[in-house]
Amino acid sequence: MTTRILFVCLGNICRSPAAEGVFHSLAPQLDIDSAGTSGWHIGDPPYGPMQDAARARGIDISDLRARQFEATDFTRFDLIISMDAKNLAAVDALRPAGNATPVRLLTDYAPDQGADHVPDPYYTRDFDGTLDLIETCAKALAASL
Repeated sequence: MTTRILFVCLGNICRSPAAEGVFHSLAPQLDIDSAGTSGWHIGDPPYGPMQDAARARGIDISDLRARQFEATDFTRFDLIISMDAKNLAAVDALRPAGNATPVRLLTDYAPDQGADHVPDPYYTRDFDGTLDLIETCAKALAASL
């Protein structure tokens, strides 16, 4: 059973901390973390409107802090989940030679949703829509473990 899961997006202030919080509420016994492929927001809390949207669903992500994805994450986690193909490619570019840790898209776990990525609400401003998709995919991911 996969026990260590890392969620990854671009800045680690919207999608991946939301996924971390949602998944933690579904599977609190697992080791769950999040990171961003960029270093823009290292040390920052999740974006305020995302915190508000998550809190409205009973999920508190205010204590999380952004960090940048690093190659050592491939050995620290059993499964790495990206929010979109661009960040998946950025993660894979850091893969150490010989490492076989799976890297997947979150939307792979709910293909019936018709989405090939989790839209970034920092730009779309649709925090609830993003959380809806994250919750659907996270439930399917949890069921697959």
